[in-house]
Amino acid sequence: MPTRQLHLAQAGPAEVADALAALRAEVGLPAMFPAEVREEAERSASDGGSALGGKGKGKGRAEQGRQDRRDVEFVTIDPPGSMDLDQAVHVASSGRGYIVRYAIADVAAFVRPGGPLDAETHRRGTTVYGPDVRTPLHPPVLSEGAASLLPDEDRPAVLWTIGLDADGEITSSSVTRATVRSRARLTYGEVQGQLDAGTASDSLSLLADVGRLRQERERDRGGVSLEVPEQEIVPGADGSFALELRRNLPVEGWNAQISLLTGIAAAAMMREAGVGLLRTLPPADDRDVARLRRTAGALGIDWPDEVSYAQLVPTLESRRPAHAAFLAEATSLFRGAGYLAFGVPGPDGGPPVALPADARHAAIAAEYAHVTAPLRRLADRYATEVCLAHAAGKEPPAWVTEALPTLPETMEAASRTAGAFERGCVDVVEAALLAGREGQAFGGVVVDVRGDGEDGTADGPQRGEIMLEAPAVRARIEGVGLPLGERVRATLAEASVPDRRVLFTLG
Repeated sequence: MPTRQLHLAQAGPAEVADALAALRAEVGLPAMFPAEVREEAERSASDGGSALGGKGKGKGRAEQGRQDRRDVEFVTIDPPGSMDLDQAVHVASSGRGYIVRYAIADVAAFVRPGGPLDAETHRRGTTVYGPDVRTPLHPPVLSEGAASLLPDEDRPAVLWTIGLDADGEITSSSVTRATVRSRARLTYGEVQGQLDAGTASDSLSLLADVGRLRQERERDRGGVSLEVPEQEIVPGADGSFALELRRNLPVEGWNAQISLLTGIAAAAMMREAGVGLLRTLPPADDRDVARLRRTAGALGIDWPDEVSYAQLVPTLESRRPAHAAFLAEATSLFRGAGYLAFGVPGPDGGPPVALPADARHAAIAAEYAHVTAPLRRLADRYATEVCLAHAAGKEPPAWVTEALPTLPETMEAASRTAGAFERGCVDVVEAALLAGREGQAFGGVVVDVRGDGEDGTADGPQRGEIMLEAPAVRARIEGVGLPLGERVRATLAEASVPDRRVLFTLG
């Protein structure tokens, strides 16, 4: 699901870089891969992905029980500079609807169950992205090399084929192992430019059509997708810096719908199999929604009482700074996301966990599974194997069912670490943005009050959060009788980059 995205332009301010390095050490992000893990990854990359018993790269993938789908003109679509390419897409017309082919990096072909590399991926759980560098789930020789769906290279993949009707509803789905060959590594900007100029391939034009249809179906279900803009930290010539927003392009939302579509198809397949791993999210907490409404007020966004959150989001434009700030803050509604392993014994060895009749992901408004980013998320490798086994009429491999019971806990721990790092990054950036402006007054709205007297009538000191009008920063505030939901003037008392701390006082 969406997260706050920060990117550090060039080298960035030294103080910010030092604070981010200290933050990595504090939250426990690993600095490098152990030697035995790197050695196994290098051997696997050299073998061309034979971890599941294949013959390696000697005679071609088609002889390893894979479909040879190098005839399909797949392309990858990612941010500029991306090398860890999990997905390649091709969309065609079926005459009555569409055929979506989605090739996913076959990471299981490179990771030997129970080996050092497998153990290290369980320790990490997920790739963690920072403003300056990332901490990858797999060694770069795999994630940016042999396992990545780089262009003009034969690659082992898991191929999803999903049929859609003219309205974008799923009519069929299948999954198998295949050999694919991406034709191009495209950026969102390049694809949007081709679509706008009318020079896009038939596949990309149909992807846009399917993306729009799936967005309509999402709204019909009551789901909502956040387009969280990337914030770039841009140093100034005088040593200061600013935050600039990179607006989201329409194709980013359309492309994301292909991933969501595949996750929905995978969830249905696992429900049919009676075993699997779903991504779950409870409905948003009323307190979080109320705070978000106050944030909208602080940013000058009109949110009528009769309009739901799901109805508001599609009306916002990420290229507008106030809307972008709101979308970034709206990620708070996605608290409580987790994983549900079912059809296998619980982590304590108890009876098999039953799948509830309704296990929908609240934001997607459908049952959903993570299967499209195995280079960056551990869970995807296991959920994918369940789907492959079911499609082949087999039971999932033992290494999958043995790991499923503890995977939710493993992923939760990884998410906590990533979340702590992400929050710390935001604190660093906001402190750097405001440093040197202590004593200045800023306008904003008190969006949260903690402790006694949350209605703003308490006589004693209170702590809370304020959303500034400009710059769009949410920070801690202290004062007597903080007026929840009201516009106030607040004085910047502290902005410390090393301490990752910003504090305002009322008045």
